[in-house]
Amino acid sequence: MKQDIKERAVIVGKHILSSENTVRQTAFIFGISKSTVHNDVSYRLKKIDKNLYEKVKKILDKNFQEKHIRGGISTKNKYLKKQ
Repeated sequence: MKQDIKERAVIVGKHILSSENTVRQTAFIFGISKSTVHNDVSYRLKKIDKNLYEKVKKILDKNFQEKHIRGGISTKNKYLKKQ
């Protein structure tokens, strides 16, 4: 793995840990795709820094469990704006 990819994986992981952002929010902030963020924190980070990976995984799991709620709120707000 290239050094800059390793650094990016650690930086993205630390960002998610500190901000508890979703993969989509993190991708927007860093200007990279969601799949890149997902690969960085799910696969690459596991090989680079196992401790950081475990902490980030807990946050991503929590975000995954809440995504249907966020989607419902977003849809509700969308239709409230149309009224």
